[in-house]
Amino acid sequence: MTRLQPGDPAPDFTLTSDTGAEVSLSDLRGRKVIVYFYPAAMTPGCTKQACDFTDSLDSLKAQGYDVVGISPDKPEKLAKFRERDNLTITLLSDPAKEVLTAWGAFGEKKLYGKLVEGVIRSTFVVGEDGKIEHAAYNVKATGHVAKLRKDLAI
Repeated sequence: MTRLQPGDPAPDFTLTSDTGAEVSLSDLRGRKVIVYFYPAAMTPGCTKQACDFTDSLDSLKAQGYDVVGISPDKPEKLAKFRERDNLTITLLSDPAKEVLTAWGAFGEKKLYGKLVEGVIRSTFVVGEDGKIEHAAYNVKATGHVAKLRKDLAI
């Protein structure tokens, strides 16, 4: 499995959002984008992380950052997730796991001490030029957004 490093070009994607709109990373060029991958909508850790990003969205946007969350969930489930938790971040669906795989966010991981294949909770910062500025794999759902804000000095 290939892992992205700072300086690598961010793999482009076009995915369907929870609203049914198509969103492409290339359409966000010229802005900084936080792209994070999470295993499943409406699970405790993923909900905490999505709510943390939503709570921080205004200050992130003020610093020029957009936030995009990607999971293998279908758009309909993402729409329920947004509605249930009043999420304001962009949620994208990757049921084929092609984008997850291209970004190194799908593969072998340890879950409760067992080796399984699944989504590796990961966060990336893509610069205005489309290159990876920050790459973090196997992040913790709780406290991650606060750590990212600290790392980015926001």
